[in-house]
Amino acid sequence: MDDTRMALPPTVDERTTLESFLDFQREALVRKCAGLTDGQLRARPVPSSTLSLLGLVRHLATVERWYFRAVIAGDSPGDLYDLTDDFDAPFNDVADATGAETFAQWRAEVAAARRVTAERPLDAVGRTPGTGSERSLRWVFTHMIDEYARHLGHADILREAIDGRTGE
Repeated sequence: MDDTRMALPPTVDERTTLESFLDFQREALVRKCAGLTDGQLRARPVPSSTLSLLGLVRHLATVERWYFRAVIAGDSPGDLYDLTDDFDAPFNDVADATGAETFAQWRAEVAAARRVTAERPLDAVGRTPGTGSERSLRWVFTHMIDEYARHLGHADILREAIDGRTGE
């Protein structure tokens, strides 16, 4: 299989480095879900876990929305999924979810994040709704890279359990 991963530029400024590493992680999520049916994306193939690939995509859309739109931009975009009874609803409520609608929502949140970040320097500071804790855009980029990397490890295990496919 040809390696279609984007190249990470090794000698660029800090902002380009952060944006590139986050985009690399985002594209890895797409690759790990590529070629699967809705049923496979909804599957929970690890008996000790309720995680599914669609649940991970929904969660990451939620995190994109929260950190970039709510914290950095100071918007009140509302929840993507009903969180009134289940804080983990993005992970758990996937029975009727489809890959097309889930990835469309995720892509919309990534596009919104890009709009928010394009307007601000890395040292721009936002506040966490509810607590008022300050977070710089630099911190949010770094946190999002970590968030994706952690969940991409989960995605590796799920994908391998679904169809045996492994790899970056």
